[in-house]
Amino acid sequence: MSYQALYRVWRPQSFDDVLGQDVVVQTLKNAVAQGNTSHAYLFTGPRGTGKTSVAKILAKAINCPYAEDGQPCNECHLCTEITKGALGDVIEIDAASNNGVDEIRDIREKAQYAPTQAPYKVYIIDEVHMLSTGAFNALLKTLEEPPQNVIFILATTEPHKIPATIISRLQRFDFKRIPPQVIIERLEHVLGADKITYDADALVVIANAAEGGMRDALSLLDQALSFMDEQLTVDDALQITGSITQERLLDYIQQIADRQTEVALSILSEVLAEGKDPARFIEDTILLVRDMLLYQQNNGGIEPKLAIIGEPFQEVATNLAPEVAYRLIQVFNETGRELRQSNHADIYLEVATVKLTQQVAKSSDLSAQAAQEVAQSEDVADLKQQLEVLKTQIKQLNTNAQASQTTQASTKRAKPKRKSRGEFKVNLAQVHRVLANATKQNLAELQDIWGDLIHSLDTSSRAILNNSKPVAASPEALVVTFEFPILCEKAEGDEELKQGIVQFLDKVIGTQPDLVCIPEAKWPTIRQNYIKQMKEESDQSDTQGHTETNGQSEPIEETNPAVATAVELFGRDNIEIKD
Repeated sequence: MSYQALYRVWRPQSFDDVLGQDVVVQTLKNAVAQGNTSHAYLFTGPRGTGKTSVAKILAKAINCPYAEDGQPCNECHLCTEITKGALGDVIEIDAASNNGVDEIRDIREKAQYAPTQAPYKVYIIDEVHMLSTGAFNALLKTLEEPPQNVIFILATTEPHKIPATIISRLQRFDFKRIPPQVIIERLEHVLGADKITYDADALVVIANAAEGGMRDALSLLDQALSFMDEQLTVDDALQITGSITQERLLDYIQQIADRQTEVALSILSEVLAEGKDPARFIEDTILLVRDMLLYQQNNGGIEPKLAIIGEPFQEVATNLAPEVAYRLIQVFNETGRELRQSNHADIYLEVATVKLTQQVAKSSDLSAQAAQEVAQSEDVADLKQQLEVLKTQIKQLNTNAQASQTTQASTKRAKPKRKSRGEFKVNLAQVHRVLANATKQNLAELQDIWGDLIHSLDTSSRAILNNSKPVAASPEALVVTFEFPILCEKAEGDEELKQGIVQFLDKVIGTQPDLVCIPEAKWPTIRQNYIKQMKEESDQSDTQGHTETNGQSEPIEETNPAVATAVELFGRDNIEIKD
């Protein structure tokens, strides 16, 4: 007798032999036992999940004169003939090659004749989605009003291609992918029956590669048995399936996490040089990272998709940052889609590897930046405390000034309360000079590159400029607003920051503007006052023919000691002098 493939030898011959489809099997058994079978069925699901096998079992169960509890006996003449495919009343048709209107019309005409040997005539149409539109239309009437003692069983992997008018006239059964553990148990049974020694992990590799199809699993096992020497090993299974060893995948993932770009690329190059399928490499890596994430969340209590739970796996899984795992799955998923439309899989995988290692490095830098920002916030708290002390001292100075009989008017004009709050002193003269020569073009150029400028500075400088933004710019200077006054003070006093800004702007746009700092809350008022001042000056020039200059009250400062003291304490821009 010639050799038969394992998937043919171990093809299910009864409902009890069908694995992983408990709902389908139980429903059909009960229907046969109760005599409630339908005239038409639709079996859908992935390849190798038992659709055609169940169809032939159903044909035997319906026609078997010795059926018991919905199960065929597999011993009578009808059962054996159906098993061999020799019974004329059970017709198997491949719709992929018989998809025309004429073939369906022939079926429709022959279906009118009564069965000759069995109680029921059964038509099993495989890959039914391949039928043409005309063929579906020709089949429609027969399905709607079938002849007596005729049953149609349609099988397909793509039910979405079948017209709704056809589906509505059928009983639909959806076959699921068979779980890996069920496949492993079946493979163990097959190997035990043939008395073949094997490594348990080899069956795990084959079951994962089968992707839920029992037929695929048996075909891969058949290949592995032909390839092996005396015992089926993990290496044999890896060679046959094109999978990559878990040790190598773990090493690759660890190098990604450690930002070792060169080492990760070297591992990838070795895998591809061995002829491994790039798509398989992507899929295995994603599944292994998935197992790691679930291992972290469930403390090891998981049902792995790919992983062999051991010490190496546990070590990498425990130390793998979830952010790295999420990023790896995302990037590899995108790369997998791109591979379908490219002939350069190695390039896409290399780019993905570099992208992943750089992303991990960037994440580390961001963590360091966050730590620096925390330190900066602590500095701000210290400065606020110092400001409270200064407020108390200024308040005491004001009290002493009143005790020495400083005139009430002068004290009022000095406005010590503004100083007591410890607010940043804005140099209005500088601001006005910038606004006088500011242009929209200069401002737009700075706004476009401001984010790049901040990124080019060191960590401490980035922390200061984090929430800053340019609001006015001239060729000689720029005005920048800050969220807090304390950040203005730090920016004004940080010569390294100013030098970094000047160097970047000189390199990018060819200018070296001075930095003028303003608290964000003060900018709208300063801008509005400047516009108002310019309007007034314009009106005065129209009526008087000249512009009034600043500093008219300087003689008063020189002759009035109280005013001079106020200017010394609070600055000329923070007081108002009236005659």
